[in-house]
Amino acid sequence: MKINFLFFSLFVLCLDFIIPGCKAQPQNQITGQIELHPEWKPVIYLIQPRHLSEIAADYLGQVLDSAFISKDGAFAFKNVTIAQDTSLLELVVQKTNSHYSNHLTDSIPAESNYMPFILKKGSSIKIKANISSFQKSFVFLNPSKENKSITSLRDIRLIAFEKYLTSPHSENDNDSLLIEKEKAYLDYAGELMHFADTTSCIEAAMLSIRWISPTGDFERVPEFISSQCKKWSSLYPKHPYTKQLCTIGEKNRLPVMTGDVMTDYPLPMVDGDTVLLSSLLGKKLTLLDFWASWCAPCRKEIREEVIPLWNSYHDKGFQVIGYSIDANGASWKNAIMKDGSKWKQASHLTGDSSPLMTELRITTIPANYILDVNGKILAKNLHGEELKKFIESQLK
Repeated sequence: MKINFLFFSLFVLCLDFIIPGCKAQPQNQITGQIELHPEWKPVIYLIQPRHLSEIAADYLGQVLDSAFISKDGAFAFKNVTIAQDTSLLELVVQKTNSHYSNHLTDSIPAESNYMPFILKKGSSIKIKANISSFQKSFVFLNPSKENKSITSLRDIRLIAFEKYLTSPHSENDNDSLLIEKEKAYLDYAGELMHFADTTSCIEAAMLSIRWISPTGDFERVPEFISSQCKKWSSLYPKHPYTKQLCTIGEKNRLPVMTGDVMTDYPLPMVDGDTVLLSSLLGKKLTLLDFWASWCAPCRKEIREEVIPLWNSYHDKGFQVIGYSIDANGASWKNAIMKDGSKWKQASHLTGDSSPLMTELRITTIPANYILDVNGKILAKNLHGEELKKFIESQLK
């Protein structure tokens, strides 16, 4: 049976209008100019994180494609296919001695060899960069609102990390400066957390979360992760990143948070008795202090900060409960006596496998919680002048 060719052509044309899915999908292109350097391969890789945990993650992203960078610096990815309407992708370059396409260097942001970006179906991206300072020099020549957010986050991180590197803790890298190191890092993370709290771009927020802790350790900032879960659950409840983030932010996975009531755990005391934590609370305020005899910054803080606070405010309703993660009873008791701490002391003497630490889902010391008369957590992990000011403000 013969088919009239003109009729058939018109029929196919009509199908294009009737069935949108039959139409050719708009093509995505990624092009640009990269200044080359002999220590770097003249190749650029297109990487796709398939999960929140793969964003900015070394060796984990899926390699979608690669493009040769010509001698004049030009490159092009044509007909890029993405499954979602909007996808977070990464452009990556490698040194000549690298054997992997998805190796991301990120310990120093100014030297990072990759740049995250957001691609929408049917859109095109045009960029320029210097291959030897790829992320730092990266510029979108036709930035979307979302990629402007990514650039802004990149700049915030570069500045914040530079401050972190030049903070006082970097002058002497020893254990006694552990608290100062943590404060410096939390100051750095705070800039990224503020960005995540204020941005309307979910992909950029997830990138900031990954940059805060590439290992996924949010022990010191569980309140932030919890609030981010609530924010994006409200704005984008069906987005895969929202679901993945909220899995991380489940209540039973995060450490106890400010606003929670402290677990009323039975504590083995230094005198051999076992009592409930609630029976040890002060009349107005209690500092629950986690420490160990071998922890230099813990001991330093006890002698220089906690003892003066105890001496000044114990008669005004301030209590301290010490909880040690020592394994050796003699070392524990000797440290108590040597430091001159006069408050109640407890320990299971099980070392790092402390039942109370497990109950609270924490692994790091020094750590502390400030509790009200009912055991509600008012603040946590305050040190130095912050701790002193908080205690004073509560007891005045």
